[in-house]
Amino acid sequence: MSQKPVARVITLGCAKNEVDSEEIAGVLAQAGYALDGLAERSDVTVVNTCGFLEASKRESLEAIRAALRDRAAGRTGKVVVAGCLVQRMGEEIRRLVPGADAYVGVGQMARFGEIVGAAREGATVALDRPHHLWADVRSRARSGPAWTAYLKLSEGCDHECAFCTIPSFRGKHASKPIERILEEARRLAETGARELCLIAQDTTQYGHDLYGAFRLPEVIREVAKVDGVRWVRVLYLYPTRVDDRLIETLATVEQALPYIDMPLQHSHPEVLRRMRRPWDGERYLRLFERIRAAMPDVAIRTTFIVGYPGETDEEFRHLLDFVRAARLDRVGCFLFSREPGTPAAELPNQVSFREKQRRHNELMALQQAVSLEVNRSWIGRELEVLVEGRTDTGWSVGRSFRDAPEIDGLVYTDRPCRPGEFARLPITAAEPYDLVSAGRPKRPGRSRRPSKPL
Repeated sequence: MSQKPVARVITLGCAKNEVDSEEIAGVLAQAGYALDGLAERSDVTVVNTCGFLEASKRESLEAIRAALRDRAAGRTGKVVVAGCLVQRMGEEIRRLVPGADAYVGVGQMARFGEIVGAAREGATVALDRPHHLWADVRSRARSGPAWTAYLKLSEGCDHECAFCTIPSFRGKHASKPIERILEEARRLAETGARELCLIAQDTTQYGHDLYGAFRLPEVIREVAKVDGVRWVRVLYLYPTRVDDRLIETLATVEQALPYIDMPLQHSHPEVLRRMRRPWDGERYLRLFERIRAAMPDVAIRTTFIVGYPGETDEEFRHLLDFVRAARLDRVGCFLFSREPGTPAAELPNQVSFREKQRRHNELMALQQAVSLEVNRSWIGRELEVLVEGRTDTGWSVGRSFRDAPEIDGLVYTDRPCRPGEFARLPITAAEPYDLVSAGRPKRPGRSRRPSKPL
């Protein structure tokens, strides 16, 4: 009996790319490939690239070069370069990293059996931007811990933020039919997922292209009914579309977590205008008031960009004042990246890297103090925690409703717990990002959270 050919999938970038890679891997498995990211030799290596920022571009290019070195050394047979960076760069990617056996744009997950088969026969494939071809729900190959999974609602984006490259290579917003979403949710639950994280470039836009209405609240309610699903987490909300109907849904549906991930990018009205982003800090604060009135314990996460072209000291101070007033649970901060092809790349008064770094450090130091204060408010209360692993000193570690996978904090406990179980834990101590539930004053140690390469 001949052995199956071995495929390895390397993923760069965000959670949306992780879903794409799982779909690619599943399609290859259906086409007769064995999936083994740790095999000494593979017959094909797929590099699923990220093209969002210059830093991610460099990381993707290095991953491609490493795969090509593996091919030269006989550790892999064929190299297929796929995803966002291919779509963003087009023919230029052949010049920067020549010699791959196939170059494939976005949205082609359903065709990867055909694509890899052609590459193994010697064909080099390059595809224009397609309409998104959703892969068979049953084919998706899970790669992370069984108890949590991302569920993509849509592809692309219709917003025109001046700094963002995503619409140029992911295309216009395209919603996945709700019947397909629910079929996928049931499939993920059947394979062990207790937490489903609903993702898209803008989840609040879901459904408008298919149904003529924004239907995220309906999706949340229907996914929450799926047997086995305990937590429904929604990521990447657009502020102008966080309306009373969505807030009520998150506040009243038992499985829906009171967790708001809403990238704001800045608070000063002039910076937001230059970014082509909506509203201003005052309107954001009023929105937070409405959210907190409906969900007093809600965790709110956002991201900011510092050093945007023309950002003055006064505008940056406005952002610092906003962070103090907003009392956000979680904040991510990016240094502005001058991305070729975006309007922001050509704006005057570019801020120096040193100044961007200084502003980043000042903002994050301020937010660290805010986060510590917010975290301390949980001492003496209980939280339900989804346990994910253990530290090197034997403590159990997991996430509460306040913590999205991989990007937020953790809860450590000296209580023995099994990965994948939910534990109700009293909070006894707080750090700037993490919480502790313990009856002994020992350091938790370094976390060993589960991961598995495809």
